[in-house]
Amino acid sequence: MGDTLFAAIRPLRGFIEALIFSFALCCGRQLPSDCLHEDSFDDLDCLANTTPFTANEIEALRELYKKLSNLLIDDGLIHKEELQVALLRTRDGENLFLDRVFDLFDEKKNGVIEFEEFVHALSVFHPRAPLEDKIDFAFRLYDLTQTGYIEKEEVRKLVVAFLSESAIKLSDESLEAIIDETFADADADKDGKIDKDDWKDFVLRHPTLLKNMTLPYLQDILGTAVFPSFNVDTNFVERTHWRC
Repeated sequence: MGDTLFAAIRPLRGFIEALIFSFALCCGRQLPSDCLHEDSFDDLDCLANTTPFTANEIEALRELYKKLSNLLIDDGLIHKEELQVALLRTRDGENLFLDRVFDLFDEKKNGVIEFEEFVHALSVFHPRAPLEDKIDFAFRLYDLTQTGYIEKEEVRKLVVAFLSESAIKLSDESLEAIIDETFADADADKDGKIDKDDWKDFVLRHPTLLKNMTLPYLQDILGTAVFPSFNVDTNFVERTHWRC
């Protein structure tokens, strides 16, 4: 039951994978304030000291970031519309998982993704990232209303969205059974919601639930598998750029 419920993380992972492979992609640890300023080699060293990436790998990520951040609006920042065009090839419609990717990357909650935020969020999916960061990121994914705990309705929304994306059919009874059984296991104090302590205990008892929180190829971001796949639909961008 739990594996089915937490498969809702897969589309999030899929979006991040698509972001990486289309352009060669506040959670976990907070960056020191002296990292958050204009790009320089010192900045790369600072990020390398606070993430699993090396300075050279961060330089490679910066090249990917530059391509995405100037896709529609030439200001060196990633806007939600640019992320939508990059991942969904459209500027229209809504997608819950796109919303979650953007919200989780936008640590400052100022409506854009800055380079440091881009690297910081990606680092959570690195094979060498601390388990605590992965647990916290997954918790934030389900905490849609950012209340500090997960309620059944939030899980229901994500699971329904996952089923829709995957074209999987489940009866209402089966869906409720999945949610009820998982909550019975995860909600230690039986108060109808899952707080961070409940979540951590639940995930540590079921470690396979975090298998989608690791992208092995991030350990070799400089490899040739990334950069040749840069394949933005430039015709689409040209057709839509005038509307910015």
